[in-house]
Amino acid sequence: MNKNEEYIAGKNSVLEALQARRPLSKIMFAEGLKRNTVKQIMDLARERQIPFQFVAKEKLNSLVEGHIHQGVVAQTGVKEYVDWEDIVEGAIKKGEDPFIVLLDGLEDPRNLGAILRTADAVGVHGVIIPKHRSVSLTTTVARSSAGAVEYVPVARVPNLPQVMERLKEKGCWIVGTDVQAEQKYFEADLRGPLAVVLGSEGRGMGKLVREKCDFLVNIPMLGHVNSLNVSVAGALLFYEVVRQRGLI
Repeated sequence: MNKNEEYIAGKNSVLEALQARRPLSKIMFAEGLKRNTVKQIMDLARERQIPFQFVAKEKLNSLVEGHIHQGVVAQTGVKEYVDWEDIVEGAIKKGEDPFIVLLDGLEDPRNLGAILRTADAVGVHGVIIPKHRSVSLTTTVARSSAGAVEYVPVARVPNLPQVMERLKEKGCWIVGTDVQAEQKYFEADLRGPLAVVLGSEGRGMGKLVREKCDFLVNIPMLGHVNSLNVSVAGALLFYEVVRQRGLI
């Protein structure tokens, strides 16, 4: 993979990408850069809800090696995000119980791609990811999804626990995975409006996200490791949901 396919370097190039409404995952500014010199970029990023951050200049150098970046680099995306409420409404319009996946701090784009691929296969109505400290829709994700990224709506939200509360208000039950949970995933009732939460590769679900779950389930393990890859765990849960719904 050519890293330069993933990034846009330079003030004017990033500004043009924003004005053309190209999908962007995030924008990075060099630490020490005067904010008034990039105010227009920051304003447009806020308007389009694209996260931005200040990082060490060395990081930008490594991301776009050999290119002049002027202290501004944007990571490209592959499509626009949707509003999370549109995911719920889309399911209701189809006359189906919402089946939504929430990802808490996933970091590996290949895992997100694999999850989107399985989500498409089982008819998940949409995926919700946090705006910060999470992988976004990059070209690596698109390649790993084998094209599924084009068919599964993805929403990006600033506060996942708040959205979980709103999903409950809309009638969704929320299930999370936890190795310490007493109930096995195939023993739980996964019918009806449902949101499945998967935690990050290393830390699992955050404390607040865990507390917002209605119930937790575990995936039994017979070997020496105590957890599965997050995309594999997700696949097991997703297929159990559609099995209980009588769709397979």
